[in-house]
Amino acid sequence: MWVAFAFGSAFFAGITAVLAKCGIRKTDSTVATAVRTIVVLAFSWLMVLITGQMNGIGSIEGKTWIFLILSGLATGLSWLCYFHALQIGEVSKVVPIDKTSTILTILLAFIFLGEPVTWANGAGIVLIGAGTYMMIEKKKKENKESGDTKVSAGTRSGHGWMFYAFGSAIFASLTSILGKIGIENVASNLGTAIRTCVVLAMAWMMVFVTGKTDKVREIPHGELGFICLSGVATGASWLCYYRALQTGPASVVVPIDKLSIVVSIIFSRIVFGEKLSRKALAGLLLIVAGTMIMVLAA
Repeated sequence: MWVAFAFGSAFFAGITAVLAKCGIRKTDSTVATAVRTIVVLAFSWLMVLITGQMNGIGSIEGKTWIFLILSGLATGLSWLCYFHALQIGEVSKVVPIDKTSTILTILLAFIFLGEPVTWANGAGIVLIGAGTYMMIEKKKKENKESGDTKVSAGTRSGHGWMFYAFGSAIFASLTSILGKIGIENVASNLGTAIRTCVVLAMAWMMVFVTGKTDKVREIPHGELGFICLSGVATGASWLCYYRALQTGPASVVVPIDKLSIVVSIIFSRIVFGEKLSRKALAGLLLIVAGTMIMVLAA
């Protein structure tokens, strides 16, 4: 059953990237992250009430609280990096880098959770790494060869998007490990809701610290709708993801979740007209192949 939840997480996560991109064309990414977290929080606690898990708060141990909070902090940092990268870069560029968190998660799961690094994991790491390089390298080359004055947002900003995309991947991998430890002795829906409170506090703290409170009122109504929808998609993805993590190995759940790249690429082509070259498409197939090897060998 955890496999089904993991694939559900991948689908909703893939939709999230596209909906979020639509919601931050004019809206500041930090402000958008703070607003959408409100939606995720409401969605998370609604599921806690529906499933009757509210009474479990009193029985949560101190260690669990610590790891849930740390997981929430890592998630907040990952989100801030990810959505800023999406704002200044293309979905088809940012998402592949973000998915490299799979590689780091497998290594961290081996170090901290004792999950073995099998031949399948090793092969998956190689294929995912090679596929990601192919997708990114082609885009770099195209940007250098293009003499057109009408360049993309990612090109105009240089490679700043890449810095934030890798930051998102690093913090996402930490989120998976910390989250895995944090929900061992607590219902997954309740654990998700608690850690979302931490993300919300962190997101709004960043809005206040950076002096962007005035920009909240400047969000276009159309973009606000997409921001809220991305929050709903994220909430659904999280609920599936942490339910899968609770009963399945992190070294396999995470790779399945990263198949959201396929959903994101398909919808970015439909919505934004972002095209993949043959080399980039080959890279995407390598990423999918590496993921499926790990899944089938689990």
